Amino acid sequence: MELVTGATGYVGGRLLERLLREGRPVRAMARDPAAVQADVEVVRGDVVSGEGLDAALDGTASAYYLVHSMEAPAAGPNGGASFGARDRRAARNFAAAASRAGVERVVYLGGMAPAPGTTLSPHLRSRLEVERILLDASPKSIALRASIVIGARSDSFRILVRLVERLRLLPFPAWRRHRTQPIDERDAIEYLARAPLVPEAAGRSLDIAGPDVLSYGDMIRRIADLMGVGRAPLGLRLSQTPAASAVVSAVAGYPLELVRPLMQSLETDLLPRDDDAKRLFRIRPRSFDRAVEWALREWERAEPLAAR
Repeated sequence: MELVTGATGYVGGRLLERLLREGRPVRAMARDPAAVQADVEVVRGDVVSGEGLDAALDGTASAYYLVHSMEAPAAGPNGGASFGARDRRAARNFAAAASRAGVERVVYLGGMAPAPGTTLSPHLRSRLEVERILLDASPKSIALRASIVIGARSDSFRILVRLVERLRLLPFPAWRRHRTQPIDERDAIEYLARAPLVPEAAGRSLDIAGPDVLSYGDMIRRIADLMGVGRAPLGLRLSQTPAASAVVSAVAGYPLELVRPLMQSLETDLLPRDDDAKRLFRIRPRSFDRAVEWALREWERAEPLAAR
């Protein structure tokens, strides 16, 4: 039996679909079981409070930890703290419950780390802290690190598309020159699905990425080209992350509490350390253009894009 946490979220929902197509025995965990969009056993659980974790993990050999706290602090006993503090509490609760249940392997999807010696954004620092907590508790666990996931429901991708759609003049702060290797959603889900089945990956953190090295400015220009719209870039000399975050939040229609930590992570290169994941999992990742075209087609099946 495999457990998928965060089953009502973007990645968790897609992973559930992938595992069920393969016929693997799966259980989902969610704070609101009625919101799980799959024909699967569902257990009510909350990683921050610890409620329901023992029942959810009972009898599982592996568990996917796909929970992040990017929203604004909520009122009540589990609110009032930063997303980093909530992530830390949640990871510790889950790690302890997994140890009690004898779970052999926890699979975690976190963020790609910058080069050693680079200042970490709060967002990335939290992701790496969760990774350490889970790997320390279950030595055969696997942490997969990704930068931007390209998919119709990926918040990072949707924010970029909304900017292209709604702004004719695109202001590019200084972080436009920093580089990363975005990954197609389908490849990210495939890495997750294969993770418990690859013995050589046990106990490791592995970077997963697409084949294209792109600056953030290039990424936005390519999205505009693939959407078939002309956009004029305006290069700025400073990063101006606080002000830029407020503008992006307003234009894209996403909460500032989500946008600001994501944009802080753009202030450095985020590149994979090596190709070990691709070699171990035998995955040939799709190109950036293929990923964007597929994501835009899926997006438009659900809602129109005004710029297209």
